[in-house]
Amino acid sequence: MKRNIAIVWGGYSSEKVVSEKSASGIYSFMDKERYNVWKVRIDREGWFAEHHGHFLPVNKNDFSILTDEEIVRFDYAYITIHGTPGEDGTLQGYFDMVGIPYSGCGVLASALTFNKYTCNHFLKNFGVGVPESILLRRGDPYSVEEVITLLGLPLFVKPNVGGSSFATTKVKEFPALKDAIAEAFTEATEVIVEQFVAGREVTCGCFASHRGFTMLPLTEVVTHNEFFDYNAKYNGQVEEITPAPLPETLTSIVQQTTERIYRLLGAHGIIRADYILDGTRVVLLEVNTTPGMTPTSFIPQQVTAAGLQMRDLLTDIIESH
Repeated sequence: MKRNIAIVWGGYSSEKVVSEKSASGIYSFMDKERYNVWKVRIDREGWFAEHHGHFLPVNKNDFSILTDEEIVRFDYAYITIHGTPGEDGTLQGYFDMVGIPYSGCGVLASALTFNKYTCNHFLKNFGVGVPESILLRRGDPYSVEEVITLLGLPLFVKPNVGGSSFATTKVKEFPALKDAIAEAFTEATEVIVEQFVAGREVTCGCFASHRGFTMLPLTEVVTHNEFFDYNAKYNGQVEEITPAPLPETLTSIVQQTTERIYRLLGAHGIIRADYILDGTRVVLLEVNTTPGMTPTSFIPQQVTAAGLQMRDLLTDIIESH
């Protein structure tokens, strides 16, 4: 009998549009001969499963749906919500309580990595290189002068618990900092202000399943925009080179760092870590436990470059539960 798999997408943040694209990508990759695959949307309007062009309400007591023919109970949830509640541990806690296995990290690792400032400082304690940064909370006083004195210019301002470069600004001049902070506060109640590190940007994916641990090739990100912003990520204003044209020794250092981060976090499933390479110095930008999964996203690119198939990868992850 086929297992019922829910691809859970949506969310409560601006990243919902990205989540929808990832859900479509994952749906296209899934082995339909092995699984009954459903898309389940969770957003401010409610919880709904897509079924023959209709949206059926999800019973939150046990994560099931009622069709005209039967009660459908899901055997597994593939979470692809970028942002809250699917990337911050909230939904993971729910699935733990109702006893449904799911893709990716558990509650603690999800919550930790979703908070960029806390995650980077946690990993810094283990010798992982990270940019210097400060955390601002909505309503707390701060001094623009002190921020620049501590971090210098240019610097980055971004929501502490967001992604896809929404409300992220590269600040090069003093007068622009206050407005950049205000914009970031439109997306989150906490803002991280981060030292700029010049260098080559790369990203590295990896995953674990019942078959063991797999490290993927690196991708180098080259954009003529000020940084790898939303337009670069989703509107083609970027060149993504996979595998990254780096010396083998540097590639190995990045991959070893990524595997170490995976194990320090107690991660599960697929993660992706983003870095700046300042010469031979490897500087972590952030860890993504719910990476984008459109056909042109980094992970599918890296899987293809490794000579693997996304269908097989997803099957391995699902069958590990």
